[in-house]
Amino acid sequence: MSFARVRALVVVGLLAVVALVFVVVAMVRDTQGKAGAAGGCPEGWPLADITLREPKDVKINVFNATDQIGLAGNIADDFRNRKFQVKKTATAPKGVDEVAVLRYGPKGVGSAHLLRAYFLNNAEPVYDAKRKDDTVDVVLGSGFQQLATTTEVNQSLGDLGAPEAPAGSCPMPVEK
Repeated sequence: MSFARVRALVVVGLLAVVALVFVVVAMVRDTQGKAGAAGGCPEGWPLADITLREPKDVKINVFNATDQIGLAGNIADDFRNRKFQVKKTATAPKGVDEVAVLRYGPKGVGSAHLLRAYFLNNAEPVYDAKRKDDTVDVVLGSGFQQLATTTEVNQSLGDLGAPEAPAGSCPMPVEK
């Protein structure tokens, strides 16, 4: 082997070692994913559960704020068929012009994110930091027509991205 080849191999080897050192240092110093840990969250802020839930793990209440009689029951049945846990149905005061309103607290952030996809991101999210349960209230408004199909839900989830902690809350640390 010629001297030029040996020198080239030594240089390439040193570059590989330096690159490996940089990668290890970057991974050790990485603070991404540690957000919401006790040290990074202001005192008194609630921890938001940003885990995207499966429908079988989502608890909902369905309320009808339209003039259509029985709409909450029909849509609750649709949600049950899609494996959601429907806790109750009722009539809400009229006056919701949107497609739907989703009311939830810190424990329901991931669930509400999933439900937004069933309304093709046309549901208005209403976050209440003081709410203690993980149930999401689905209030059907006058703009509601139907729930999205499975394909539309999957596309909408892709467009929405991952759930994020609402303003005034911190993401709950992810257990490993």
